[in-house]
Formats: sequence, C-alpha cells, structure tokens
Amino acid sequence: MFSSTRCAFLNNAGLGGCGSICEGARKRSSPMTVVCMTPSSSRSVDRNSSVVMETPLKELKKDSAVADVDGDSVSAGGPQDVYGEDRATEDQFVTPWSVSVASGYTLLRDPHFNKGLAFSEKERDAHYLRGLLPPTVIPQETQVKKMIRHIRQYQVPLQKYMAMMDLQERNERLFYTLLINHVEELLPVVYTPTVGEACQKYGSIFMRPQGLYISLKEKGKIREVLRNWPEKNIQVVVVTDGERILGLGDLGCQGMGIPVGKLSLYTALGGVRPSACLPITIDVGTNNEELLNDELYIGLKQRRATGQEYAELMHEFMTALKQTYGEKVLIQFEDFANHNAFDLLEKYRSTHLVFNDDIQGTASVVLAGLVAALKLVGGNLADHRFLFLGAGEAGTGIAELIALETSKQTNSPLEEVRKNIWLVDSKGLIVSSRKDSLQHFKKPWAHEHEPVRNLLDAVNQIKPTVLIGTSGQGRTFTKEVIEAMASNNEKPIILSLSNPTSQSECTAEEAYKWSQGRAIFASGSPFPPVEYEGKVFAPGQANNAYIFPGFGLGLIMSGTIRVHDDLLLAASEALASQVSQENYDKGLIYPPFTNIRKISAHIAAKVAAKAYELGLATRLPQPKDLVKFAESCMYTPSYRSYR
Repeated sequence: MFSSTRCAFLNNAGLGGCGSICEGARKRSSPMTVVCMTPSSSRSVDRNSSVVMETPLKELKKDSAVADVDGDSVSAGGPQDVYGEDRATEDQFVTPWSVSVASGYTLLRDPHFNKGLAFSEKERDAHYLRGLLPPTVIPQETQVKKMIRHIRQYQVPLQKYMAMMDLQERNERLFYTLLINHVEELLPVVYTPTVGEACQKYGSIFMRPQGLYISLKEKGKIREVLRNWPEKNIQVVVVTDGERILGLGDLGCQGMGIPVGKLSLYTALGGVRPSACLPITIDVGTNNEELLNDELYIGLKQRRATGQEYAELMHEFMTALKQTYGEKVLIQFEDFANHNAFDLLEKYRSTHLVFNDDIQGTASVVLAGLVAALKLVGGNLADHRFLFLGAGEAGTGIAELIALETSKQTNSPLEEVRKNIWLVDSKGLIVSSRKDSLQHFKKPWAHEHEPVRNLLDAVNQIKPTVLIGTSGQGRTFTKEVIEAMASNNEKPIILSLSNPTSQSECTAEEAYKWSQGRAIFASGSPFPPVEYEGKVFAPGQANNAYIFPGFGLGLIMSGTIRVHDDLLLAASEALASQVSQENYDKGLIYPPFTNIRKISAHIAAKVAAKAYELGLATRLPQPKDLVKFAESCMYTPSYRSYR
C-alpha cells in the first residue's frame, strides 16, 4: 500500500485525482486498482464501496494531502464531502472513489457511482468499461424518460414499488432524479399508500438488505452492529419497531419499508445526502399470528418483548447511536405503538435529538393546513372548535400543537385553550368522569361533559367547526356525520388523515358530496379530483412529507442539538405561508408537491432561524440568508463527470 502522505489524491479544487506514484503503479494494460491509504490507520475499511478516508482529515491537511477542503462546512446536506464530489459543479470532473478508484464491472455494480449508459466514451476508456456496456451513450434526461415509461407500464402499485426499489439498488442518482422530477406521481408509490402493502408482503418481496436490523439477539453488542453499516457519517436515523405500521397493525420486522421510504424522501424532498441516512428496524418479536406462522417471515418468530427487556434494549440502542454518531444525529421514531411512542419521546427528548413523526410531524403538517384553511373560513384558531376521532399519538399530538399555537396567538393559558379541543376514542367522548381510567396522554383532554358514546352524537352536541380523523378506522365519517357537520357550518373543515387509503375515515368524494360541495377537505392518503354539480374539487393531502424532510434539513444545517416545540410551530407557519392564492382558489390548503424542494428549503430556513433564536443551534456563525444556505446544502442527484 502507498502512504497517503506520498499520494496527493485530491487536486486543488478538492476533486478526486491520483498523484504520480499511484498513476505509475497502474498500467493501461490491466484494470488493476491501487488503494491510497495509511496502513497505520485505526479506521475500518468501508464494506460497501463507499468513499473511505483512512487518515483523519486534520492529519491529511497537515501533510498537504488534501487541498481546499473545509472540514467545518456543510456539504450538500450531509457529512463532510472530503472528495469534493458534491461540492463540484456538474461540469467539473470527479473521480469515482471507492475503497480504491472504482472501475470496470465493480463500478457498474456500485449504485452510488453507476451511470448506466450515461458513461461517456472517455469514461469508458478510463474506467475499463469497454465491452461491458452497449455502444450507445444516453444522457440522464433520456434515462429518466425511459424509466418513467417503464414504471408506468405496471398496473399494480406494488410492482411499481418494486421497480423503484430495484432502481435505487442499481443507480442511486437516477432513482432520486426520477423521484424529484415526477414527485406527485411517484410519492404514493415509494411511500403511502403503497408502502403499506409492501410492508405486509415484505417477507415475500425481500431481495437484499436496505437498512440495519437490530434484534433481541444483538442485545449487549448493538455498537458492534452499528459499526457493520458501511457509512460512518450518519446524520439522520429513522427507526421503527414495526408494532403499528400505518393503520395496518403489528407487522414486526417487515416494517423496514417505513424507514427506507422515509429516508428516500429525506433525500429527494429535503436534499439530505443518501450516505447520511440510516434506516433501522428494531425486532423484538411480533404478536401477529399470521406472521408467526408464515415460513417466509423474516423476523424473530416469538411474542413481542415488553417491560424491562424492551426498555433495556431501546436504552442500549439510543446510547449506542449517540456514542457512534455523536450528539447531533437526528433520531426519528416511526410507527411505534402508543404506549411506547410517548414514553420514548418523553424519556429521550432531553438527552438526544429525537423526533416522532407520528406525534410531532403529523401535528405540524395538520396545523399548517388549519392555519391555511382559516383564509377560506375566516377567524383565527381560538374562534374554532375541534373534534377528533382517535386519541392516539397522532390525535393527541395534533391537539397539543393546536393548543400551543392558540395559546401563543392569544396569550391565554394552555389549560384554557384546550377546552375548545375534544377527542373521541373507542369508548366515546373523553370526559372528566373517565379520567381515572384514561392513559396519561389522554387526561389533558378530559373536559366536563356528560358521557357520549358515538361520533354522531358528539358532533351534534359539541358542534365542532373542524372534524379530524386519526382513528385508523375506515369509513367512520358516515353520511350522517358529514351532513351534521355541514348543517352546523357554512364551510366545515374535514380532515380524514388515517393511512393507507383503505383506512381513511371517508373519501374525498363522500366529503364533497355529503356536504353539498361546501367542505374544506384534506386527507392522509391521496385522492383524485372530484366533480360535483359542475365544479371540480382538488382535495389536499396532509402528508408528513411536507414537513419532516425540510424540518430535518433545518436541524442538520444549523447543528441543532434538541427539538423544541417552537421549532414545530415554525415549520407549520412556514408551510402555511407557501399556499398561494391560486391554491386557495381551488380549495387547496396545501401547496402542490411539484415545488416541494423549495418548500423544504423555506421550512428548513424557518426551523434553523428559530433554533438560532432559542440558542439550540451549534453551527456558528449563523448564515445571513438561511433560505439560500438551505438550498446550497441540498444534495443534487445529477450525474458527475468522472476522470
């Protein structure tokens, strides 16, 4: 091996290139590759052909092995980009660095660097690709056209999902370019609602690992398991234990589709580099009898661990994440059951950078929709009465954020503004006479009122102006319920938020038809436009994808160390501000996804600004223009030209 002190493998622009020693060692007659590293380094070799620095960056700088690389700068929304790959403009050349310079068949099998038929004639010569590809050269734009035609030929959504996942494993940059360019069409494919079916059938469609699996078998050695992941500079971890996947229940280890899908959106919509993202599934067993008896089930075939055994595994996991990836790694909880979701968030929010998308992300995106809806119905939050069907993590999370924003706007005590917010669970309206039997997260919503058993009676007695469904129970907003809302309000706000589509409390068509076209409607899963009495209504989608990619980017680019409720309010206000008059004219309370990366940049800027204001940001000094800074931090999946 050659010492990196003798091989200047970056040029003055911070781009890949090898010095004379490496060049001399590589003969044109052979596709041999040469590794430039320091033998004495203690860092492990990356096992997934990712870029590896075998000597710490500071030491390399001392020896002038790296030029013009700022170790303190943010690079493309991800970790330090020491090879200048994403710092380069698209017309600059980079070298496809792997453990060594990637070439030949290996290069074509590396999804991070593979460009398929887009390799130029010079690149095919330089990297020993002659004969390994057909002779034609096709640019990325044409590849995108080809792939979207390929995806569209499938009629079954799960087949489209599998085709997208296969592309991600073959050609990472093409996958993200395709997803960004056709985000409205492909978002339901890579995430809700299709990801729900993918999780249900994950055992039969599983082809290769897409994330990290940590089970009870790894208890006591979770740090060692984390070291097995090939990327070392992780900034976002999305983790699930699979107990409450969307509205589908306990899917155990097969819940991996959720973290994988979420992190795809972190990159496509929020610009966080793929190498900085880590999907994890915690496998503590499953109580799903069908899975336990399925020979194709990929997880532990045992009942779920609970109590101390579960708590100890999660504590070791959280401690190991912080020890391995540092204080500022963002840990996003996904689809944990209520009893664990609230406990984990409360336990670790003061010691880790944690965010529960089901509780906080859903709350933020729904609050944004409500703030926008006020432009259509008038008044402010304090003038409205809210009724929820569903009092789990989503329902109570939304209710609490509405109360926080209302309290902030009116300078009223939180306990006072909560009285305008009512929740219905499986046993009826949550009232004070039930307080002793309620779970702790429901108790703040137990108001003075006589018991009410069903939703229709609650609507008639409470007379809400806003009806929100987070029950996970399909078709529970019946015709009678919608008609009651319409009789009490000129423009009833109806949010049917449960996922996937089959679990939605009502369809868009039902909401518009039963309210005589007067409802302001949004849902968790997408619905097509609805025509009613000659007018076309475009239903909005209260999708968490509006919030969490930009929210996460804002935390990363500011170096925020803790999530504060005010950051969620800032994200909501930023999203609501992106709804244009043109959107309002169509009855929309959310902007279209076509501009989602710009929306994410604005959300990131507002979140970062609030973090700096609260003293939670550590990346100093604060950039002057946070929107431009957010845009500059975003990963762009356009192909790079290789040497």
